[in-house]
Amino acid sequence: MQDIAEQLRAWHASGRSFAVATVVGVSGSAPRDPGAALAVDTAGEAVGSVSGGCVEGAVYELCQAAIESGEPVLERFGYSDEDAFAVGLTCGGILDVFVQPVVPGSDPGMDAGLACIADGTPVALARVIDGPAGLLGATLAVTADGASGSLSVGPSTVGALERALVAEARAMLDAGRTGRLVLGLDGRPCDEHEQGTVTCFVESYVPAPRMLVFGAIDFAAAVVRIGKFLGYHVTVCDARPVFATTRRFPEADEVVVDWPHRYLDSQLGRIDGRTVLCVLTHDAKFDIPLLERALRLPVGYVGAMGSRRTHRDREVKLREAGLTDAELARLRSPIGLDLGARTPEETAVSVAAEIIAHRRGGSCLPLSAGDGPIHHDVAAAAPETTEAPRTHAA
Repeated sequence: MQDIAEQLRAWHASGRSFAVATVVGVSGSAPRDPGAALAVDTAGEAVGSVSGGCVEGAVYELCQAAIESGEPVLERFGYSDEDAFAVGLTCGGILDVFVQPVVPGSDPGMDAGLACIADGTPVALARVIDGPAGLLGATLAVTADGASGSLSVGPSTVGALERALVAEARAMLDAGRTGRLVLGLDGRPCDEHEQGTVTCFVESYVPAPRMLVFGAIDFAAAVVRIGKFLGYHVTVCDARPVFATTRRFPEADEVVVDWPHRYLDSQLGRIDGRTVLCVLTHDAKFDIPLLERALRLPVGYVGAMGSRRTHRDREVKLREAGLTDAELARLRSPIGLDLGARTPEETAVSVAAEIIAHRRGGSCLPLSAGDGPIHHDVAAAAPETTEAPRTHAA
């Protein structure tokens, strides 16, 4: 819902009811990841998307029905071999979509969650998407130091379930993860095949991941642009004030004049496993102190520009600085995939492609060269299910 949070907040502030359809499960070659959302208000206005067009019409109708009935529903959409024109995903994937009506002021968890999303406060929105009828749609908004909402309806053991869900959601928020949880009514983790369980969908809304670009060179400007396109909060850092200027990097969120290693030392509280570092200076006096620190930090990606000779010289210096083989193996150098890139823009595409492949587990081969799944991370994480929600075109 983060992409459509501004519109939802406007509807909510005006007292207008609406329904939100959220992708809560993905299997096969589905077009959108869990968390993708479409919302429809009482006037029929729609924002967002759950499938890139495949099933938008059917989900729109489900939202309207949910507004009218006031009841949440979990639906499954899949491809129909028998009827290519049936409601389904022509890419062959399966989407589980949870549709929840929202009436401003009636659900403290949803009210608080939307407020946090709108003002940028990190929050995990935990919703019951399958389980006892009295709990379906119950919502908790969990932050680092508190929780709003309640699972107040249901059996006497629901208090243990609520405490467990808050703890699990807070852990997922800390890791920036979105996904399903299956818990027993007593709060214990369960297998989804067990009877008497509650399935929850937890969406973590955290600040944009960071891209730190070291080296205010012409290639850096192109990397900044593609980093912003990919949704990163981009910082350019260089020790040379004549090059590190906002005029040269107008699309960067921050331009910092400082020695790279010293700036990195100052950011330890703001980097995490989603952070990517692009070291473009290919100047040893800047690179070595920076990489010596970076390769020992729990960041998601570290890449460094330079020729193969530069890379070999760099490795020797880093070994002399005490880095281990395991730490050096984290370094992507020369940076980027082999696309035959020459221009700054082509090089930026190469760097971005490597970052995406590293994050998502891609093979870096042409899709036409294989016949396996094209969404590696989703395929690896997709749970097997024996009991499915009510299905369209299955």
